[in-house]
Amino acid sequence: MEKILQLEVIERFPINPIGWLEIKLPKIVMTKLESYIETAKNDPINFNSNLAGNITNSILLEDKNNWFYKNILTSVINKFMDSYSDFDKDMNILSENAPFFLESFWVNFQKENEFNPLHDHSGIFSFAIWVKIPTDWREQHALPIAANSNSPQASNFEFWHLTSFGKHSHYSYRLDKESEGTMLFFPSKLMHTVYPFYNCDKERITISGNICYDISENSMRQFRSQMKGKNDQK
Repeated sequence: MEKILQLEVIERFPINPIGWLEIKLPKIVMTKLESYIETAKNDPINFNSNLAGNITNSILLEDKNNWFYKNILTSVINKFMDSYSDFDKDMNILSENAPFFLESFWVNFQKENEFNPLHDHSGIFSFAIWVKIPTDWREQHALPIAANSNSPQASNFEFWHLTSFGKHSHYSYRLDKESEGTMLFFPSKLMHTVYPFYNCDKERITISGNICYDISENSMRQFRSQMKGKNDQK
């Protein structure tokens, strides 16, 4: 397994006691992900019908040799479980522990005026990675459509959740060039939306994925064997 640079991780706690992780991915990781995108473009498999996004072009990605999962996602899952210990209690839906796997993995090519409506994902965990952001939120919020609003949202990414008082609340990410290389890692059922951007003929490129429990017979057998081996060493 290749050694990856130490990850810079920020814990977000707006949904006490559970939130999400904000991660700055090293250049080596972004270069690998960009190579995945270029490979997928050569023989694209359309993924639009599986997604909520009102986006012209979304295609499947392949995590070759599980490189991204093994080098990045496994450590991020462990970090999430350490940071939000109550999440494990809330998600205790199986009679025994099971391994995770990257169930779906895709790239979105978002054009001007396209958007992702409020939605959640399948699985246990999900992530979103900003690969290319061709706009600057300052310019987007200054456009006539947003300039006089008391809640300018043009080009934003936003999480929605309920507070402890049962009130709807949101947390917005204002995107610009500095956002590139950032990954958000969150519970799959956390509602979120992507607002459209305007006056830009370049594509916004983002990668997303869903992580599920792998309860197939072979995976469970291997997982039990691994757990037994670890327990025997204690």
